[in-house]
This record gives sequence, structure tokens and C-alpha cells, in this order.
Amino acid sequence: MARWNSIARGAAFAAVATLSLAACATTSSEGGSSEDPTTVGASGDGLKIGSLLPITGSLAFLGPPEIAGVDLAVSEINEAGGVNGADVSIQHEDSSDTDNPNITSDSVSRLLAGDVSVVIGAASSSVTLNAIDDITNAGVVQISPANTATSLSGYSPFYFRTAPPDTVQGNALGNLILEDGYKNIGVLVFNDDYGTSLRDVVQQTVEAAGGSLTYGTSGQEFDPAASSFASDVQAILATNPEAIALIAFDQTALIIPELVAAGFDTSKLYLVDGNLADYSDELEAGALTGAKGTLPGASPADDFRALLDEANGEPLSEYAYGAESYDAVMLAALAAVKGGANDGQTIADNMAAVSGATGGTECTGFAECVELLEAGEEIFYQAVSGVGPFNEANDPSSAYIGVYQYGEDNTYSLLTSVFGEVPSE
Repeated sequence: MARWNSIARGAAFAAVATLSLAACATTSSEGGSSEDPTTVGASGDGLKIGSLLPITGSLAFLGPPEIAGVDLAVSEINEAGGVNGADVSIQHEDSSDTDNPNITSDSVSRLLAGDVSVVIGAASSSVTLNAIDDITNAGVVQISPANTATSLSGYSPFYFRTAPPDTVQGNALGNLILEDGYKNIGVLVFNDDYGTSLRDVVQQTVEAAGGSLTYGTSGQEFDPAASSFASDVQAILATNPEAIALIAFDQTALIIPELVAAGFDTSKLYLVDGNLADYSDELEAGALTGAKGTLPGASPADDFRALLDEANGEPLSEYAYGAESYDAVMLAALAAVKGGANDGQTIADNMAAVSGATGGTECTGFAECVELLEAGEEIFYQAVSGVGPFNEANDPSSAYIGVYQYGEDNTYSLLTSVFGEVPSE
């Protein structure tokens, strides 16, 4: 199990507060194409990075902050002189979701045809599982800012992630529900690798504390492609759960009204990173008052959010995984600098070292870290998202999980953050 330490309510992660970043305007993409990729800086013989992030599909709300995080990192790197003497270029492509595998496949083909050395994405664990073999077998490093499925731990020496596996968020969510006084809970979970992986850890955490799942165990998942979830809501409520954890993507906007109509007290509802979103335009006021949710990552400080807004070209409505996307690019670029080359193998070989896995001098921002590398020192990059160095499975060894609560307007705000260490095998 993970070890947890509460940190102060609303506190910003220290590394974020001390960042000195240069904000540059970047070009944003409405959709990827090999003929008109979005680039930041000249391509030349420099490091080529591709993104495989959700522009369309059920996780499209996560696309803008993730793409902004990528663009912000590339801008800072290029302003500091680029990687190995040349600017970094970025090609954005759409991952979409598992309902649109052809979009994912076409995007991966364009990225590989573009000779990228690194792919940032996908956001969905299931999308990654559909694409990872094509990417990593080509010798291209894949770094997801949002994958949490436990099945991806140690999947390939070319696969990394800057979001913690579900062993961390699932443990935090289970403990949150238990600490709120509920022991017999229902889990409404969709049949998806991300969903079942997270459910399994929640179940283990609750049962280890003497609680139980009244509904949502293996075989009781719902079809994510269904057009109605009324029967699923009726089934879980028939088991009289003290609280409900809802693990889903955009199906959530259809499920919550069903719960409200059935008389369920949504202050006893718990959401997760896949559906912790602004529902002010989708649900009636008060529909989520008191509901809580969890989201991996330290809550970005206001100055970093402002830089993400600038990279996006306008204020973002969501910031989830923006910091993790930024960190993914920074780590890849620093790995290339440390190895002295921009190819995938060199980057993969040096990712753990620049993350601090072998120790080194702490540094924030690209310019500071490169200065240390050029002086022959080992570095410990201080991730904006708060994740620890990569472990042997290429997962973050530790991470923060934010705990949020909804207000009357169906938007959420930070309650507190907890720190967790990823359990070793």
C-alpha cells in the first residue's frame, strides 16, 4: 500500500513556486495532419517530438491543458537554446478515444512518418494499449502524462509516464471514502482498462480496512458505449451503498442526472481523474454540491497556470495533466542532452537518470538543468507535477494526489493534497 502524508490545504508544490519560466507565444493545433503539423521552432536536425493527445473524443476536455503543457515546455527549451544545438519541433496529432481507433492509428502513422523520437501521450490508458506496440517497437520513446492503468507498469523500456499508476490514486480514493465514514460502498465503473484497474485498487483498499463493495466487483462493469445508464444506476442503488465511486469518462454527464432523479445524495458521490470536470454548463445547479473527487498531481500554482493559459492562447477551463505534459517534454529533452543525441534509444537510456533515479543535484527549469549537465554533473529534475524519480517499471516512484470538492455551481476546488509512494513489486 502507499504511505500517505497530508499537506496543507491548498498548498502549492514548492518546485512550482520557485520555477522561473519564460512565457512565449506558441502555435496551437485544431487537429493533426502530416501535411500541416503544429511546430514550435524550426525542425532542422533537432529533437522531434510528437503529441498523441485527445483533441476529439470522450477525453477531449483534457486535450487543451495537456497540449498547452507540451507547447510551454517546447517554448522554454527553445528560448534556452534548444537541445544539442538545435530547436525542438512539435507535431500535434489527435489520439481521440477507443471508440475511434482509426483516428488513433492514423495519428500514430503520421507521427512515425514524421520521424519523431518521442511521443507524448496518450491520455487514455486504453488508447495507449492500442498504440504502444507500434510506437515503442519503432524505437520511439512514449511518455504519457495521464495513463494510470497498472498493466502499463514496466510494459516497455521505451514507455514512461509522469502520472502515477492506479496503486496511488486508487489507494487515495479508497482511504478518502473510508475517512469520510463509509465502509460499504458501490462502484459504478465502465468496462475499460483504466476503469477496472482503478476499481481493483479501491476495492483492495476498502476491503483491507474491513469494508466491502456492495456493487461494482468484477463482472459488474457497464458498457461505456451504452446510450442510457438508467438500469446501471438502478442496479447499484438496489444494493443500498453508503457512498458511490463513479469511474467513467464523458458517460458521467448522463449518469449523474440518473442518480439525482433516483434520490441519491450526491454529497456521497466520489469522482476520479477521468471525470473530475467542470459541469456548470451540463448539470442543474446544486447537482454535485458536496461531491468529492481525486486527481493525480500537485495542484499547479497560479503562475504556472498563467503560463499554461498563455501557451493555450486563452484561459483554460481545465488544468488537469498540464504539468505532467510539461514534465514529460522536459524529461525527454534533458535525457537527450545528457546522452548527447536525439534518437529514441539515447533518450530512453537517460530518462531515469535525469529524473533523479540515480541521485544528483536538484534543478528546476531547462536552462538550470542543462547548465549542470554541461558541467558534468548528475541532475535531479524537480517535476512541476510533484512526481518522484522513475522506478524500475518507468513509473513515478511517488506522486501527489489532489482531493477536490464540488460547490453549488458544479465546479470543483482543492481541499487538500496527499503524498503517496508507489509500492515496489
